[in-house]
Amino acid sequence: MQGWNQTNNTLEQSFVFKDFKEAFAFMVKVAMLAEQQNHHPNWSNVYNTVTISLSTHDAGNVVTEKDHALAKAISALI
Repeated sequence: MQGWNQTNNTLEQSFVFKDFKEAFAFMVKVAMLAEQQNHHPNWSNVYNTVTISLSTHDAGNVVTEKDHALAKAISALI
């Protein structure tokens, strides 16, 4: 999947925006997707950069189809 790196049993990508408002608006959209899929990311935000890390906790913190599905949905927001 373009832009996502799989390392240490996680899928991870950083997204850079024009400013904090755009980064935060993106986070709200991702939060809605996560709730719909009942699959929640680990993430951080520093000013205009949002870093998202996905793994499935119920499966022992490894990457599963749930992570790929959420990553695909997140990528479609951009």
